[in-house]
Amino acid sequence: MSPNQSSENGAASQPDVALETLAITAGREASGSSLAPALWASSTWESDSLDDANRRATSVRHGGFYSRYANPTVQSFEQAIAKLEGAEEALAFASGMGAVASTVLALCSTGSHIVAQRQLYAGTLAFLQGPCQRLGIDVTFVDLGTPGAFSEAVRPGKTMLVIAESPSNPLLELADLDELGAIAGPFTLVDSTFATPLGQQPLAHGVDISLHSATKGIAGHNDATLGVIAGDADLLGEIWAYSVLHGATPSPFDALNALRGLRTLGVRTRQQSLTARSLAVSLADHPEVTAVHYPGLSEHPQHQLATQQLRQYGSVLSFEVANRDAAANFLSRLRLARIATSLGGPETLVCHPATSTHASLTPDEMTASGVTEGLLRVSLGLEECNDIIDDLVNALEAPSTEA
Repeated sequence: MSPNQSSENGAASQPDVALETLAITAGREASGSSLAPALWASSTWESDSLDDANRRATSVRHGGFYSRYANPTVQSFEQAIAKLEGAEEALAFASGMGAVASTVLALCSTGSHIVAQRQLYAGTLAFLQGPCQRLGIDVTFVDLGTPGAFSEAVRPGKTMLVIAESPSNPLLELADLDELGAIAGPFTLVDSTFATPLGQQPLAHGVDISLHSATKGIAGHNDATLGVIAGDADLLGEIWAYSVLHGATPSPFDALNALRGLRTLGVRTRQQSLTARSLAVSLADHPEVTAVHYPGLSEHPQHQLATQQLRQYGSVLSFEVANRDAAANFLSRLRLARIATSLGGPETLVCHPATSTHASLTPDEMTASGVTEGLLRVSLGLEECNDIIDDLVNALEAPSTEA
């Protein structure tokens, strides 16, 4: 399947329109209401009687009581994500890590077992190795590139959750979603942040939970901090019950910004993905570049899998130069791209994972995650394609400013 073709997977419960169209229409109020979503900033709602207060208090998930439990603006965002994911429901959190922590702690307890890939976002890795292990939750890490690794690590009756991240941060490695969806017993979770709901549909492959840091591509403007999961209503009800006690409640202001950003997700990801692939091709033949990690390249070891399960190859790539000094020199020569973490926004962002996103890892953990001193991660923005490619290529070719 071409990365620009619409996937038919999981489309039975969705309107017969493209996902890009659904991103514009989903989560809207009924006809006749305001075209822009309303901001419900209130933290609490008034009751008109004792009985009304009791009714509201016993149906808190449906709103109209207290915003830690539910908020209409947040619910509009959740409904839109559920539509895009082909899910019964979606549940928003204060951040992507709020989504990870609430999901894990709602489904696991002392004595539980988790299987997770070794190549994870450093925050998720730190959570699994820190709080989870202190609580007596055992975690087995597997290599993403080993076929069957997730299934083989499952302990019947003990494993409660299997966690994957695809594409992975920062090397853009892929988990086989069909393999994950076929695992019986534990719940399966895929962090689909790099792909966005327009890039892949984990639930259509049988995965139980699709997770996003909506801060990134979904919101898309570097002005909201939000996480979201999508899946079965009963399962998300369990996670919601924990999340309100955990305090991972999202702000309605961030939900409003994310919902606004969602409306342009289609045009943004299409342009960003095209620029990313063009940049990857340019870097692949550059003498200063020792490796390019982007599944849209035909020489990528998982290119065939990417073509099968991704609608777009994505807006993020990483590449390697000789060493840390070469990486520092490259960053110092950039003129358009910004040196910053995060991804999915209108500005092209470049970061050095070893000293930023993955700086908390030990040297052994960094090696296991494939993070080298010469690795650079690029999130392509919406600048004109040739302008940003020229900026990055020129930064590689410019003479050193050192004496």
